[in-house]
Amino acid sequence: MSTPDRPVVPEAPVPARPVRFRWAWWLLAYASLGTGIVGIFVPGLPTTVFILISAWAASRGSERLHGWLLQHPRFGPAIRNWQAHGAVSRYGKWMATLTMAVCAGIMLWCVPIAWVKWFSIGSMAVVCLWLWTRPLPPDDR
Repeated sequence: MSTPDRPVVPEAPVPARPVRFRWAWWLLAYASLGTGIVGIFVPGLPTTVFILISAWAASRGSERLHGWLLQHPRFGPAIRNWQAHGAVSRYGKWMATLTMAVCAGIMLWCVPIAWVKWFSIGSMAVVCLWLWTRPLPPDDR
């Protein structure tokens, strides 16, 4: 709204923020995406964490990849929920918990070094506890 003594001046467009190491963000984004895709097939290798890292790095190094990840039918909803609300779906929490429990069982059965077993299982327990403290997305409540 303008006043008689103060005319409305249109705001200047905000210039794009230059990113110093765009190539490094691009490389991290694609490496994380590749690792996340491998994690779909390799038990014990997380997928979601690497996809989230990929989206974060792509937002700094590859607008095209970032847009593709946000629109992806499988990855997009989880990324959008995380970016908007820091939220993880109930299904995602249960699947992560189940996967960690299976990996803990395999470690108890296969790993002969006690401290490696307990350190790994303890780390998974901490991650699991942290994961369950994350809020649910608005559409999952």
